[in-house]
Amino acid sequence: MARIAIIGGHGKVALHLAHNLSVAGDEVTSFIRNPEHADDVTATGATAVVADVETLSADELATRLAGFDSLVWSAGAGGGSTERTYAVDRDAAIRSMDAAHTAGVHRYVMVSYKGSRSDHGASPDDGMFSYYEAKAAADDYLRGTDLAWTILGPSGLNLDAATGLISVSSSPSTEQTSRENVALVAAAVLKQPATVGRFIEFTDGTTPIDTAITAGD
Repeated sequence: MARIAIIGGHGKVALHLAHNLSVAGDEVTSFIRNPEHADDVTATGATAVVADVETLSADELATRLAGFDSLVWSAGAGGGSTERTYAVDRDAAIRSMDAAHTAGVHRYVMVSYKGSRSDHGASPDDGMFSYYEAKAAADDYLRGTDLAWTILGPSGLNLDAATGLISVSSSPSTEQTSRENVALVAAAVLKQPATVGRFIEFTDGTTPIDTAITAGD
């Protein structure tokens, strides 16, 4: 049994992930900002902890992360203002990495997006520019840490049921990914050391997840 923390615990991917991990026998704690969301989290089998990572310092967050084996970042500003996008998707994410290091939480999984990179090519007047910039900065920072990291890059998300089948590729694609499949991928990489140090970009596809995430290793 592993002790796993999920930041952004009320998101759809995070709720699916918490359920999957809890059913598998792991001890899951989901960090949420809004106490009104606690019942949704506990219904997955996870423990809900109210902690606003947008305002917590790295040291304060490290105190809350002590004793965990792994951390999954699944938080985001959710299309809020540019200022809040940078505050959550970049700054708070980076603080969580520093906190994980301080707390001795070595395994770190980042839920990012397919195509996340500093040369994303979007213009500053693109409505998603701040998101692309924030995620790229956070992902690059994570690559420079000594954490055992994996970055997940799902394509555009939908609410389809999980198939357990994906296609891993860095090529641009119009195909989408179900949030349930993203949760399955996150759970799978936590158990698979071969995924450490990799940026796994994927869509829904035809290959079983456990095979797809380790192909080429």
